[in-house]
Amino acid sequence: MLPSLRPALFASPATPSSMAQWREHVLGRILALLLVLGCVAALPSAVVALRAGQWFVPLVDLLALGWLGLILRPGRFSLRTRTWHFLALLYLFALSLLLSVGAVAQIFLLACPVMAALLLGKRPAVAALLLTSLSLPTLGYLADLELRVIGFEQDALVKWLLVGLNFSLVNAALTLSSAVLIDGLQLSLQRQEASSRSLAEEQARLQAANEELRLISAAVAHLNDIVVIIEAALRDTLGRRIVFVNAALTRRTGYSPTEAIGQTLQLFQGPKTSNTEMERLRAALDSESALETELMAYAKDGEAFWLELELNPIYAENGQCSHFVMILRDIGERKQAEEDIHRLAYFDSLTGLPNRRLLHDRLGQSLMAAKRSGMVGAAIYLDLDNFKHVNDARGHPTGDALLAQVAQRLCATVREEDTVARLGGDEFVLLLPRLDQDVAHAGRLALQVAEKVLACLAQPFELDGQHYHSGGSLGVTLFPRPGQSADMVLREADMAMYRAKSAGRQRIVFFQAQMQAEIEERLAIQHQLELAIAQRQLALYLQPQVDAAGMALGAELLLRWQHPVLGPVPPGRFIPIAEESSLILRLGNWVLQEGCRTLVQLAKAGRPLPLSINVSPQQFHEADFVAQVKAALQDSGARADYLILELTEGLLIRNLDDTSAKMRELAALGLRFSIDDFGTGYSSLAYLKRLPLQELKIDRSFVQDAEASRDTAIIELILSMAEHLALRVVAEGVESEAQAAFLRTHGCHAMQGYLFARPMPLADWLALPAGHCFLPAASSSNGRTDSGSARAAD
Repeated sequence: MLPSLRPALFASPATPSSMAQWREHVLGRILALLLVLGCVAALPSAVVALRAGQWFVPLVDLLALGWLGLILRPGRFSLRTRTWHFLALLYLFALSLLLSVGAVAQIFLLACPVMAALLLGKRPAVAALLLTSLSLPTLGYLADLELRVIGFEQDALVKWLLVGLNFSLVNAALTLSSAVLIDGLQLSLQRQEASSRSLAEEQARLQAANEELRLISAAVAHLNDIVVIIEAALRDTLGRRIVFVNAALTRRTGYSPTEAIGQTLQLFQGPKTSNTEMERLRAALDSESALETELMAYAKDGEAFWLELELNPIYAENGQCSHFVMILRDIGERKQAEEDIHRLAYFDSLTGLPNRRLLHDRLGQSLMAAKRSGMVGAAIYLDLDNFKHVNDARGHPTGDALLAQVAQRLCATVREEDTVARLGGDEFVLLLPRLDQDVAHAGRLALQVAEKVLACLAQPFELDGQHYHSGGSLGVTLFPRPGQSADMVLREADMAMYRAKSAGRQRIVFFQAQMQAEIEERLAIQHQLELAIAQRQLALYLQPQVDAAGMALGAELLLRWQHPVLGPVPPGRFIPIAEESSLILRLGNWVLQEGCRTLVQLAKAGRPLPLSINVSPQQFHEADFVAQVKAALQDSGARADYLILELTEGLLIRNLDDTSAKMRELAALGLRFSIDDFGTGYSSLAYLKRLPLQELKIDRSFVQDAEASRDTAIIELILSMAEHLALRVVAEGVESEAQAAFLRTHGCHAMQGYLFARPMPLADWLALPAGHCFLPAASSSNGRTDSGSARAAD
């Protein structure tokens, strides 16, 4: 009991936060106090009572003290249960005292409703009031308690009713006053509790706001984006003042917060800052509106950098704009990437010149401007001559350096408004807008520029301490013309350039409408040639190679095309077209296979004969060319030693090691090689010695002019050289008896030409008698008469 009694009496009172806590506290103090006082008073009271023979009084005191001790501990029973026990104890104690002591103990009955009002509330207090008010007169009357009331000594019932009435009035006054006080206290506590709860909520919100503010402040301080807050109000003519900056501004610009705060946005302006964007920013500030823009800003050290700016107004509680917050992002890397992408998309990476895409765009704009203004412009298409030789001989780095120098020289020959573009490889285009309104004068001006280009290219180029010479073929076209588009302008200049190349290079050619017709004809022939290969419109004809007696030593297979509508198409028309496209590969493979089959047919007919087949450079340099030859021989069953491959001199010097390896591999099979058109290319004794050659073919240009002393000397030199190198010689294009006599006299091994026979189908060849002599009749004028067309056909 003592551990429960000590805190109830001596613990420091805490401020109750509710009525229940207050009543718990009051009940505990009252019980503890009563228990202590009861113990103190019970001992002398018991002694006195026992001496007087009233044993009932100590017994009641003992029971009351035990009951108090039982309900003293708060954890054992609830507050309401303890309170009702306490009230019952008071009530029964008061009744016991009334019976044992007398009416003087009626004061103890006053404690019950007052304690009920304090500890339970108004309704329990009223109930206790009614109970005590009835209990006193009832018990006093029934127990005939001794009580003297003047004037009512004889009438006990009236006496006790009068006593009970007075007791009830006093009891009600005390009880109701206590109840009202307790209600007021309860209301006060409720208000205090509400205030405390509201204060706690406000404190929690304030703590949350402080934490949020701390986090926001930390986040803003560590942002990579620059945050600037400026006032909405204009303080002076200089502009709105900066009131806040984060650490990112210092890191990027070098301005400390002290240096930036109080300044205006002019602090970050510079020469490259866009006035247009600054006006947009001022307009957004004046209209209190949001804005997103990009502009150039300046750091403290003068460095210019790109910023992405996002502006948003901040409104106060009264709805007025008080400040603006600006989020600034450094977009320098993005801008650089955009510039790189733009440069890659529109400019040549090697020379820095506009590329085809940008040229096409500028040409389109120039064409539209020319149509509106009537000013004539020009496009000059340039292709460097022999640039491939530089690349092959010195490598691509040297070729790239040459292209870069060419670009510099071209830019120096034109006006600022002109465009020099590189289309790729060694092709350039000069765009010259607004030359003159007169077409003739504009053409003369374009010609002057083209001549300047040729002159600048004629000067030697110094690369790695060595001098290189280059030139160019130029095609020029004027614009605008009706129906002319940008693509048409480039196509016309390109056609004129190719005409300049075919005319001998290092030339200037202006576009003519006839060139377009020729290009369309070439495209048509190319398309028809594709069909001719698939539909077997092609055939191989044999032209004999004869000795001095007119006997056939071999024959050359010549390609012929019999078109079902156009009739015979000369090789001079379709062979160059095939060589400019991939058709020459299909065509060459077909000729190789058909040639091997022709060898087999001749052998089966008992007329075996060596056959010569022309091989194009493109076909020979195919990686699987040797495999193609082997497959053609194996599939047909032809003898390899009867197959002669005719190669040009230009083919031989290109990648000499690879050429030599292929020739030796094929020579090991028994194939023979002949140099076609010998003397017209890069004749060299070195490759004549290194390569497995068996034959030289003197070009028809030397044979036709054999009567001229210079060509006579060349033929004699070729024959003498071949004799010393043990090479067989075939002379092409023999068309007169005088030419044949000259060749016989100088020991030429074989001759080929219209003097002896025209190319013929295999069936016609086989129809000739075995050992047929191809010497011409006494008159050979017929072979001479149509030799011009024959040369073209061959």
